Amino acid sequence: MKIIPIIALTITTLILYSCLKKEPSFAVVENFEIENYLGKWYEIARLDHSFERGMSNVTAEYELKSNGTIKVLNKGKKKNGKWSSAVGKAKFRSDANKGALKVSFFGPFYGAYNIVALDKNYENALILGDGTDYCWILSRSKKMDQTVLNDYVAKAKKLGVDTNAFIFVKQD
Repeated sequence: MKIIPIIALTITTLILYSCLKKEPSFAVVENFEIENYLGKWYEIARLDHSFERGMSNVTAEYELKSNGTIKVLNKGKKKNGKWSSAVGKAKFRSDANKGALKVSFFGPFYGAYNIVALDKNYENALILGDGTDYCWILSRSKKMDQTVLNDYVAKAKKLGVDTNAFIFVKQD
């Protein structure tokens, strides 16, 4: 038995599986209007993950491109005071009237971006990945009203997110 072909087959299968068009595992926002979602958002809370670890002043900016994709610009301040940014792209998973997108910062590899809660004025949003390991609370303002924040944290908890693990992001 040769180990190398088995490993190569396993890796290839995982890559192909990750590129499949999967529907979100959570109910997402219906009647979504991308034009109202575009622009700058401030990260209010998140679960810890390697690509934003230790960052403050994190923002995400969304811009609709002429080809229908969405340019994503994420920025944040590292512990050493230097700024870091990443440019990616987003696409709708299927229906453009649903808050179910996929985002890529690394070529053909996409991650789920499910908008599971959004106020009617597009001022505050709750985002999940495919599961509860990735979660963000975003706002158009650097500081979210505490009552609104408590409501979004409660929504996340109801969906199974470990809200005790939330990192509340410093926004100067």
